[in-house]
Amino acid sequence: MERTGLSKTYRPNEIEEKIIKKWEDEKLYSLKSSKKDPKYYILEMFPYPSGEPHMGHARNYTIGDVVARILSRKGYNVLHPIGFDAFGLPAENAAIKSGLHPHVSTMASIDKMRKALKRMGMSYDFNDEIITSNPDYYKWTQWFFLLFYRMGLVEKKEAPVNWCNSCQTVLANEQVVSGKCERCDSPVEKRVLSQWFFKITRYAQRLLDDMELIKEGWPERVLTIQRNWIGRSEGAIVNFKLDGAGDITIPVFTTRPDTLFGVTFFILAPEHPLVDEIVEGEDYKKEIKKTRDIIFRQSDIERGSPEVEKVGCFTGRYVVNPLSGERVPVWIANYVLLEYGTGAIMAVPAHDERDFEFASKYGIPIKEVISPDGKEHSQISVPYTGEGIMINSGAFSGVNSEKGKKEIIDYLEKNNLGKFSVNYKLKDWLISRQRYWGAPIPIIYCEKCGIVPVPEKDLPVILPYNVDFKPKGLSPLFYCEEFVNTTCPVCGSRAKRETDTMDTFVCSSWYFLRYCSPHENERPFNPGEVDYWMPVDQYIGGIEHASMHLIYARFFTKVLYDSGLVKFKEPFIKYFPHGVVNLGGQKMSKSKGNIVSPSEIYNRFGADTLRLYILFMGPAGSPVDWSDSGVEGANRFLKRFWKLIVRNIELITNSLKLNNAVNNGSDSKTNTRLADVKDDVKKLYENGELSKKEKELYRKLHRTIKKVTEDIMVRFNFNTAISAIMELVNLFNKYLDETSDVERNILLIKEVTEKLLILLSPITPFITEELWMMSGNAGSIHRVRWPDYDSEIAQEEMVTIVFQVNGKLRDRLSLAADTPEEELKELALSSEKVRKYIDGKQIIKEIVVPGKLVNIVVKDGKASS
Repeated sequence: MERTGLSKTYRPNEIEEKIIKKWEDEKLYSLKSSKKDPKYYILEMFPYPSGEPHMGHARNYTIGDVVARILSRKGYNVLHPIGFDAFGLPAENAAIKSGLHPHVSTMASIDKMRKALKRMGMSYDFNDEIITSNPDYYKWTQWFFLLFYRMGLVEKKEAPVNWCNSCQTVLANEQVVSGKCERCDSPVEKRVLSQWFFKITRYAQRLLDDMELIKEGWPERVLTIQRNWIGRSEGAIVNFKLDGAGDITIPVFTTRPDTLFGVTFFILAPEHPLVDEIVEGEDYKKEIKKTRDIIFRQSDIERGSPEVEKVGCFTGRYVVNPLSGERVPVWIANYVLLEYGTGAIMAVPAHDERDFEFASKYGIPIKEVISPDGKEHSQISVPYTGEGIMINSGAFSGVNSEKGKKEIIDYLEKNNLGKFSVNYKLKDWLISRQRYWGAPIPIIYCEKCGIVPVPEKDLPVILPYNVDFKPKGLSPLFYCEEFVNTTCPVCGSRAKRETDTMDTFVCSSWYFLRYCSPHENERPFNPGEVDYWMPVDQYIGGIEHASMHLIYARFFTKVLYDSGLVKFKEPFIKYFPHGVVNLGGQKMSKSKGNIVSPSEIYNRFGADTLRLYILFMGPAGSPVDWSDSGVEGANRFLKRFWKLIVRNIELITNSLKLNNAVNNGSDSKTNTRLADVKDDVKKLYENGELSKKEKELYRKLHRTIKKVTEDIMVRFNFNTAISAIMELVNLFNKYLDETSDVERNILLIKEVTEKLLILLSPITPFITEELWMMSGNAGSIHRVRWPDYDSEIAQEEMVTIVFQVNGKLRDRLSLAADTPEEELKELALSSEKVRKYIDGKQIIKEIVVPGKLVNIVVKDGKASS
């Protein structure tokens, strides 16, 4: 390739627009090579197309893009795809706001996002993109629904659901945050509706057990979120007979069967169907209605919060304690939820904080049955919730409470009064949505045949276009006669279609499989391609999806494993949750108006500046605060980098010209070292032919290659990798400034220049591509193999750095003795073992003893911004 003209001035927009066209012409976006090479599937969570990308998108996709580019150049066959999670509330709400049809609005948003991703230099092959709202995709989403239906994992049932009046639809439990809709921030209320559910609860234990398969590649804090969400607890089912009602029993689940003798009242969830059956007398019924009206205005989150005042009323009925035989009054109360356990609890106020608060408010007796010292206490000012000695417990008095749990369960089982049981907080996944913009549920209702699944040959059930899509409570499809009215595929009679659509999380629970063969027409995916590419080697996305998308995708994969469609149990070997981008201490949000658009930055400074800054601003796994001055600093660095490389190109060019003159007969003794251009720098280093400054620069080059490679590929510490590159640039400039033309080693300058360009190229792909071409190199820099380093040359004095939290050892790393203080702080703050002890706490100060330790001092309370 001919060397392009040298420009002293860095003009990013001019360069980047030219190079985007070049890459498109040369089809440089696909990173796939050959199946003879080791495979690597790297995937970032695909976006909701509700407008232009935000900074969270920019951070997410830049992280993945850098890693994918390096993997490709290290010899991997890389799958790095992109698509759009196009169905669902975000896209539909954007359409309602704009007044455009959701299809038109969504495709326009996709076009904006596609252009923006290209403009930011992302290495995606858009010929292989998927769009979940296209029939060729949601046909297979519907196919999976039918598969689950045949496997007995789909159920339609009446259940209390979370209803958002603003969005006019049902929300899954995971989509309710602090009693409000996660999408529009409106209060959520409870309604009883007939809905479709996936039976994810059947997989609760496997979701827990199979964490063993991914624990090496997933952050512990994410697995902890999932464990807590699944919420496994062991205890007993205890049957309480309803007094005066024959054989009617009400089961409860308890983790503390050792406290059964301390039950002084019994609570049914206000929405429990038994409440209306057992309440007798108008006075009780009026009081129940009045109390229910108060409770039903509270969300499940509020009702479960320890801060919310306890509210309830007596039903007028009693149950009988199966151990003591005592009659126990039955109440309803706001803090008991129908969805957890059996919807009823035995209340032990002496040993449960919520029960104690309720009993104290309503004057209910409090009976001590567990004592820390085996003695009875005349007054109880606070409930004792620990283990101890059983008292006031009949034949079990004097028994250690832990042993007593087992003995009481044995007694219950022998006398048919109860049994050992495991309970989960996880509930079945509600997938029905009363909205237009979603995959239609492939079910038909026939008066003769009942519920009939749509035959596979009739898929996809097409979402009709001409529909008034604004939410009305019932699905907009309900009012579309041409969609609703159909024929029963079994008996041929007139029938009606299901008008609810599927939760968009169903679409995103299998998209990673579709990427393996995105143009497959006969199946959801090609088994051979899935066998080759899956599971995903590295998944990247926000931690806010830990209890939704990530659990659903794991569940989906296990169902497909059971059906024989895939050969793996977990979809993602490794998962990296990137931190959010804040502005003014708060997460950037369009609704709050505190947002900086990526386009603002790349239109002004170029995409390379955006990419460099968003990776340099802090540890990739931690929240970061946006800084305009930081962006300007990143841009200044690229300008300095440009000048450095252009200066070096001129030096090398002029030296080669002079060398040619010498070789053509000049007897000049000057610049005789130019003959070294044909030699190997490593040989010069090994033979001791480099000066002290040259040796220092050459060693720094190898150390930088090592650090950049390991920081990015092993630790995902992009900011420290960039710091290392900046240090090399500074040393390079110092070497050039402190040496004369005669002293400079052109071969060393050439090697460091080329390696610097390669090291920075995944992070800033445009400027490095342009400078590579200006250097006269053939082909794209992004096809050049990633550089290796010599471990002996790169060897530094290593020390063990201890990471402490409040003076206690939490982690340790082997690091270079001269690792800068700021880098030590960042490494400590990004350590998973350290984060476990600092998340949610206020950092008071960071104490660094270079070469020895980092001590992070924290206190309880809201984390500082």
